[in-house]
Amino acid sequence: MENQNKAPVRDDMYFVDVEDPNTGETFQTLSISRTPAMLMSFAANKFTEGASNYFSDNFGLGTVDWRMLLLLARTPGVTSAQAANTIGVDKGTVSRSVSRLTKSDLIKLGELHANGRSRGLTLSPSGRALHDKVLQAASSQNSFLMKGFDPAEISVFCDLLLRFTQNLNELIDQGNKAP
Repeated sequence: MENQNKAPVRDDMYFVDVEDPNTGETFQTLSISRTPAMLMSFAANKFTEGASNYFSDNFGLGTVDWRMLLLLARTPGVTSAQAANTIGVDKGTVSRSVSRLTKSDLIKLGELHANGRSRGLTLSPSGRALHDKVLQAASSQNSFLMKGFDPAEISVFCDLLLRFTQNLNELIDQGNKAP
């Protein structure tokens, strides 16, 4: 990701004037269609809900379960805390997923690390098989979601999302204080 020094965006581009139907007073609020954080949130919520239903109905997995299988395929030995940080959910959510996936024999817990608290996680053979099966469906869904985009647009879109996430992480690190 390139950190390009661009002129800051004017805050007022995110606002829209609305009229209070009770008083006739005009005031400002956020524009849903021009505020990236709002659009991202709405899209993410809709995506997660749809994915949750699909993965549950077709594979008996929740979305975090699928994300864990994907992460463990990419990063065998990751700990629950590292997984939570990587996939952007709280440790409790990851812990519940690890419990489900362990009971289903889809992942294996490694030996305790030197800290005596964390264990590396890996896919079991059945977890790898399920990962491969779900991967095909997820790939088809991804292709569908990207229809109408050319490869260059997808690359730009991914770059924008990565930069957005980097800014979000910085905001979180600052304690959500507006700069």
